[in-house]
Amino acid sequence: MAEGYAQVNDIKICYEIKGDGYPVLLVIGFGGKKEDWIAQFDELSEYFKVIRFDNRGSGKSDHPTEGYSIDAFVEDTKGLMEYLNISKAHIIGWSLGGMIVQNFVLTYPERVNKIVLIATNYGFREGAVDWYKEMSLENLKKRETDPEAYFWDGALSGFYPTFRKEMKANPKKKFYGIWSVEDLIKESTINPPTPQDIELQAQAIKTHNTREKLNQIKNETLLISPSHDRSLPKSHMYEMNERISNSTLISIEKAGHNAVLSRAPEVNKLIIDFLKN
Repeated sequence: MAEGYAQVNDIKICYEIKGDGYPVLLVIGFGGKKEDWIAQFDELSEYFKVIRFDNRGSGKSDHPTEGYSIDAFVEDTKGLMEYLNISKAHIIGWSLGGMIVQNFVLTYPERVNKIVLIATNYGFREGAVDWYKEMSLENLKKRETDPEAYFWDGALSGFYPTFRKEMKANPKKKFYGIWSVEDLIKESTINPPTPQDIELQAQAIKTHNTREKLNQIKNETLLISPSHDRSLPKSHMYEMNERISNSTLISIEKAGHNAVLSRAPEVNKLIIDFLKN
Protein backbone atom coordinates (compact mmCIF):
# COMPACT_ATOMS: atom_id res chain seq x y z
CA MET A 1 0.00 0.00 0.00
CA ALA A 2 1.19 3.51 -0.79
CA GLU A 3 1.72 6.12 1.87
CA GLY A 4 -1.36 7.76 3.30
CA TYR A 5 -2.09 10.76 5.49
CA ALA A 6 -4.40 10.74 8.51
CA GLN A 7 -5.88 13.94 9.87
CA VAL A 8 -5.21 13.54 13.58
CA ASN A 9 -5.42 16.17 16.34
CA ASP A 10 -5.23 19.05 13.84
CA ILE A 11 -2.13 17.67 12.11
CA LYS A 12 -1.43 15.18 9.34
CA ILE A 13 0.29 11.93 10.21
CA CYS A 14 2.02 10.08 7.35
CA TYR A 15 1.66 6.29 7.52
CA GLU A 16 2.25 3.19 5.44
CA ILE A 17 0.56 -0.21 5.68
CA LYS A 18 1.76 -3.58 4.43
CA GLY A 19 0.43 -7.10 4.90
CA ASP A 20 -2.74 -8.69 6.21
CA GLY A 21 -3.78 -10.18 9.49
CA TYR A 22 -3.69 -8.85 13.03
CA PRO A 23 -2.55 -5.19 13.17
CA VAL A 24 0.91 -4.29 14.45
CA LEU A 25 1.97 -0.68 14.98
CA LEU A 26 5.63 0.33 14.74
CA VAL A 27 6.46 3.46 16.76
CA ILE A 28 9.76 5.14 15.94
CA GLY A 29 12.33 6.92 18.08
CA PHE A 30 13.88 10.32 18.69
CA GLY A 31 14.68 12.19 15.49
CA GLY A 32 13.67 9.12 13.49
CA LYS A 33 11.10 8.37 10.80
CA LYS A 34 9.08 5.39 9.67
CA GLU A 35 11.76 4.26 7.19
CA ASP A 36 14.01 3.45 10.16
CA TRP A 37 11.98 0.21 10.42
CA ILE A 38 13.50 -0.89 7.08
CA ALA A 39 14.65 -4.23 8.52
CA GLN A 40 11.29 -5.08 10.14
CA PHE A 41 8.55 -3.71 7.87
CA ASP A 42 8.71 -6.30 5.09
CA GLU A 43 9.39 -9.39 7.19
CA LEU A 44 6.73 -8.67 9.81
CA SER A 45 4.21 -7.94 7.04
CA GLU A 46 4.46 -11.61 5.99
CA TYR A 47 2.58 -12.44 9.20
CA PHE A 48 0.72 -9.29 10.23
CA LYS A 49 -0.89 -6.09 8.98
CA VAL A 50 1.97 -3.73 9.78
CA ILE A 51 1.54 0.02 10.15
CA ARG A 52 4.57 2.27 10.38
CA PHE A 53 4.22 6.02 10.68
CA ASP A 54 6.07 9.28 11.22
CA ASN A 55 5.49 10.91 14.60
CA ARG A 56 4.59 14.58 14.70
CA GLY A 57 7.78 16.52 13.96
CA SER A 58 9.33 13.74 11.90
CA GLY A 59 9.49 12.52 8.31
CA LYS A 60 6.51 13.43 6.16
CA SER A 61 4.11 14.11 9.02
CA ASP A 62 3.35 17.69 9.98
CA HIS A 63 5.93 19.57 12.02
CA PRO A 64 3.89 21.84 14.30
CA THR A 65 5.71 24.43 16.38
CA GLU A 66 3.91 23.55 19.62
CA GLY A 67 1.95 20.81 21.33
CA TYR A 68 4.78 18.34 22.02
CA SER A 69 4.57 15.98 24.97
CA ILE A 70 4.48 12.24 25.52
CA ASP A 71 0.72 12.58 25.94
CA ALA A 72 0.50 14.29 22.53
CA PHE A 73 2.36 11.39 20.92
CA VAL A 74 -0.01 8.99 22.68
CA GLU A 75 -3.06 10.84 21.37
CA ASP A 76 -1.59 10.94 17.86
CA THR A 77 -1.14 7.16 17.97
CA LYS A 78 -4.69 6.66 19.21
CA GLY A 79 -5.99 9.05 16.55
CA LEU A 80 -4.21 7.12 13.81
CA MET A 81 -5.71 3.85 15.06
CA GLU A 82 -9.17 5.43 15.00
CA TYR A 83 -8.61 6.82 11.51
CA LEU A 84 -7.64 3.33 10.32
CA ASN A 85 -10.55 1.68 12.21
CA ILE A 86 -8.17 -0.35 14.36
CA SER A 87 -9.72 -1.00 17.75
CA LYS A 88 -6.85 -3.07 19.18
CA ALA A 89 -3.30 -3.92 18.08
CA HIS A 90 0.08 -5.22 19.05
CA ILE A 91 2.41 -2.23 19.48
CA ILE A 92 6.19 -2.15 19.06
CA GLY A 93 8.26 0.83 20.20
CA TRP A 94 11.98 1.49 19.76
CA SER A 95 13.79 4.10 21.88
CA LEU A 96 11.46 7.13 22.16
CA GLY A 97 8.88 4.90 20.49
CA GLY A 98 9.13 2.56 23.48
CA MET A 99 8.47 5.49 25.80
CA ILE A 100 5.39 6.41 23.79
CA VAL A 101 4.17 2.80 23.90
CA GLN A 102 4.54 2.62 27.68
CA ASN A 103 2.43 5.72 28.12
CA PHE A 104 -0.04 4.55 25.50
CA VAL A 105 -0.75 1.24 27.21
CA LEU A 106 -1.03 2.95 30.60
CA THR A 107 -3.61 5.36 29.14
CA TYR A 108 -5.46 3.01 26.78
CA PRO A 109 -4.84 -0.58 27.95
CA GLU A 110 -8.00 -1.77 26.20
CA ARG A 111 -6.53 -0.82 22.81
CA VAL A 112 -3.37 -2.90 23.20
CA ASN A 113 -2.79 -6.62 22.96
CA LYS A 114 0.93 -7.45 23.20
CA ILE A 115 3.81 -4.98 23.62
CA VAL A 116 7.38 -5.04 22.39
CA LEU A 117 9.78 -2.47 23.87
CA ILE A 118 13.21 -2.18 22.26
CA ALA A 119 16.20 -0.23 23.65
CA THR A 120 14.13 2.18 25.74
CA ASN A 121 13.75 3.39 29.33
CA TYR A 122 11.25 4.61 31.93
CA GLY A 123 12.61 8.15 32.35
CA PHE A 124 15.72 10.31 32.54
CA ARG A 125 17.81 11.79 35.30
CA GLU A 126 17.87 15.59 35.45
CA GLY A 127 19.97 17.17 32.72
CA ALA A 128 20.33 14.02 30.60
CA VAL A 129 17.78 15.06 27.98
CA ASP A 130 19.34 18.52 27.57
CA TRP A 131 22.77 16.97 27.12
CA TYR A 132 21.48 14.55 24.47
CA LYS A 133 19.57 17.35 22.74
CA GLU A 134 22.64 19.56 22.49
CA MET A 135 24.71 16.69 21.13
CA SER A 136 22.01 15.96 18.54
CA LEU A 137 21.82 19.60 17.48
CA GLU A 138 25.58 19.74 17.04
CA ASN A 139 25.47 16.60 14.91
CA LEU A 140 22.76 18.13 12.71
CA LYS A 141 25.18 20.87 11.65
CA LYS A 142 27.54 18.19 10.42
CA ARG A 143 24.77 16.47 8.45
CA GLU A 144 24.28 19.57 6.31
CA THR A 145 27.88 19.65 5.15
CA ASP A 146 29.02 16.04 5.49
CA PRO A 147 26.21 13.40 5.68
CA GLU A 148 28.72 10.58 5.79
CA ALA A 149 30.51 11.98 8.86
CA TYR A 150 27.11 12.63 10.44
CA PHE A 151 26.17 8.99 9.93
CA TRP A 152 29.39 7.63 11.40
CA ASP A 153 29.07 9.85 14.47
CA GLY A 154 25.70 8.25 15.15
CA ALA A 155 27.08 4.80 14.41
CA LEU A 156 29.41 5.06 17.42
CA SER A 157 26.47 4.53 19.76
CA GLY A 158 24.26 2.67 17.31
CA PHE A 159 26.45 -0.28 16.39
CA TYR A 160 28.77 -2.71 18.19
CA PRO A 161 32.47 -2.04 17.34
CA THR A 162 33.12 -5.22 15.35
CA PHE A 163 29.94 -4.77 13.33
CA ARG A 164 30.79 -1.11 12.75
CA LYS A 165 34.21 -2.18 11.48
CA GLU A 166 32.54 -4.49 8.94
CA MET A 167 30.23 -1.66 7.89
CA LYS A 168 33.19 0.63 7.25
CA ALA A 169 34.98 -2.05 5.27
CA ASN A 170 31.93 -2.86 3.15
CA PRO A 171 29.73 0.26 2.74
CA LYS A 172 28.02 -1.25 -0.31
CA LYS A 173 27.26 -4.61 1.34
CA LYS A 174 23.56 -5.42 1.71
CA PHE A 175 23.42 -6.68 5.28
CA TYR A 176 20.88 -9.53 5.45
CA GLY A 177 19.94 -8.55 1.91
CA ILE A 178 18.09 -5.50 3.28
CA TRP A 179 20.28 -2.44 3.82
CA SER A 180 23.75 -1.09 3.20
CA VAL A 181 25.69 1.76 4.79
CA GLU A 182 25.24 3.71 1.57
CA ASP A 183 21.46 3.16 1.82
CA LEU A 184 21.38 4.47 5.39
CA ILE A 185 23.49 7.52 4.59
CA LYS A 186 21.28 8.40 1.63
CA GLU A 187 18.11 7.89 3.67
CA SER A 188 19.46 10.17 6.42
CA THR A 189 19.40 13.09 3.97
CA ILE A 190 15.71 12.60 3.03
CA ASN A 191 13.18 14.47 5.21
CA PRO A 192 15.70 14.72 8.07
CA PRO A 193 14.86 16.26 11.46
CA THR A 194 15.32 19.99 11.83
CA PRO A 195 16.74 21.76 14.89
CA GLN A 196 13.16 22.67 15.79
CA ASP A 197 12.15 19.00 15.63
CA ILE A 198 14.99 18.03 17.95
CA GLU A 199 14.16 20.82 20.41
CA LEU A 200 10.47 19.93 20.55
CA GLN A 201 10.91 16.15 20.70
CA ALA A 202 13.40 16.63 23.54
CA GLN A 203 10.79 18.76 25.28
CA ALA A 204 8.34 15.87 24.95
CA ILE A 205 10.81 13.33 26.33
CA LYS A 206 11.12 15.39 29.50
CA THR A 207 7.47 14.59 30.23
CA HIS A 208 8.16 10.82 30.21
CA ASN A 209 8.39 9.09 33.57
CA THR A 210 6.69 5.71 33.99
CA ARG A 211 8.90 4.09 36.63
CA GLU A 212 6.30 4.04 39.41
CA LYS A 213 3.48 3.07 37.02
CA LEU A 214 5.07 0.11 35.27
CA ASN A 215 3.44 -2.36 37.65
CA GLN A 216 0.09 -1.25 36.22
CA ILE A 217 0.98 -2.77 32.84
CA LYS A 218 -0.63 -6.20 32.64
CA ASN A 219 -0.20 -6.82 28.92
CA GLU A 220 2.17 -9.53 27.81
CA THR A 221 5.41 -7.65 27.15
CA LEU A 222 8.67 -8.47 25.38
CA LEU A 223 11.69 -6.35 26.31
CA ILE A 224 14.59 -6.43 23.85
CA SER A 225 17.78 -4.94 25.29
CA PRO A 226 21.00 -4.48 23.27
CA SER A 227 23.95 -5.49 25.41
CA HIS A 228 26.05 -2.44 24.48
CA ASP A 229 23.47 0.34 24.20
CA ARG A 230 25.36 3.60 24.75
CA SER A 231 22.26 5.76 24.21
CA LEU A 232 19.91 4.28 26.82
CA PRO A 233 21.39 2.14 29.63
CA LYS A 234 20.22 -1.46 29.71
CA SER A 235 19.90 -1.25 33.50
CA HIS A 236 16.54 0.45 32.92
CA MET A 237 15.38 -2.47 30.79
CA TYR A 238 16.25 -4.90 33.57
CA GLU A 239 14.33 -2.84 36.11
CA MET A 240 11.38 -2.59 33.72
CA ASN A 241 11.40 -6.37 33.50
CA GLU A 242 11.12 -6.54 37.29
CA ARG A 243 8.30 -4.01 37.44
CA ILE A 244 6.16 -5.29 34.54
CA SER A 245 4.81 -8.54 35.92
CA ASN A 246 3.95 -10.21 32.59
CA SER A 247 7.22 -9.39 30.83
CA THR A 248 10.15 -11.27 29.33
CA LEU A 249 13.58 -9.71 28.85
CA ILE A 250 15.91 -10.80 26.05
CA SER A 251 19.41 -9.35 25.79
CA ILE A 252 20.88 -9.07 22.30
CA GLU A 253 24.58 -9.67 22.77
CA LYS A 254 27.25 -7.60 21.00
CA ALA A 255 24.69 -5.06 19.81
CA GLY A 256 24.28 -1.30 20.13
CA HIS A 257 21.20 0.92 20.14
CA ASN A 258 20.49 0.09 16.48
CA ALA A 259 20.11 -3.64 17.08
CA VAL A 260 16.97 -3.58 14.93
CA LEU A 261 19.37 -3.11 12.00
CA SER A 262 22.58 -4.86 13.03
CA ARG A 263 20.82 -7.93 14.47
CA ALA A 264 17.68 -7.80 12.32
CA PRO A 265 17.17 -11.59 11.82
CA GLU A 266 17.44 -12.28 15.56
CA VAL A 267 15.26 -9.32 16.55
CA ASN A 268 12.63 -10.15 13.92
CA LYS A 269 12.42 -13.80 14.97
CA LEU A 270 11.96 -12.80 18.60
CA ILE A 271 9.16 -10.41 17.66
CA ILE A 272 7.37 -12.79 15.29
CA ASP A 273 7.55 -15.75 17.68
CA PHE A 274 6.31 -13.58 20.56
CA LEU A 275 3.39 -12.07 18.66
CA LYS A 276 2.34 -15.30 16.92
CA ASN A 277 2.25 -17.26 20.16
